[in-house]
Amino acid sequence: MRENSKDIQREWNELAENMNDAVAQSMEKNMQASAAFMESWAKAMEESMPDESEMASGIEGYNSAYEVWMDAAEQMFERTADGAAGEEVSVSELRDIWLQSANQAFKEVMGTSAFAAANGQLVNAMMDMRKQVDEIGEETLAELGMPTQSDIDEVGERIVELERRQHRVEKKLDRILEAVE
Repeated sequence: MRENSKDIQREWNELAENMNDAVAQSMEKNMQASAAFMESWAKAMEESMPDESEMASGIEGYNSAYEVWMDAAEQMFERTADGAAGEEVSVSELRDIWLQSANQAFKEVMGTSAFAAANGQLVNAMMDMRKQVDEIGEETLAELGMPTQSDIDEVGERIVELERRQHRVEKKLDRILEAVE
């Protein structure tokens, strides 16, 4: 019985060691992927300096947004002065001035080609990062001896193919049975 418990302990130690190695490798790959993402992000930022027209569009958009905010501040000052003079000024009117101004200012900035270019670069960088994270997850699961999404997809494809073959065989059998009868 003692020998059996030693075997169990040895197997447990090997399993724990394998899991520790897999986690260490996963962490190392995660760090490598993070470093690669930061390098690609820095490179994208380096390569993606906006051209003059995008820069001008961006500055124009920000200037327009600034004007919207200044108009809102002026309206707020006027309505506050009206309220101080005894006129009925509701809180919802003041809130609406700021909400409408915020919407207009965001439209001014988001409508620029500079914003669109920066947004596109951000989406591309996020998609690259997602791909790297998915690859790390697949590798980690594989190292732990667990099925990955690729494994599951492959099994699903095989099942579908087996079902197709089964249907073809069933049709052939039906034809043979019909011919025999």
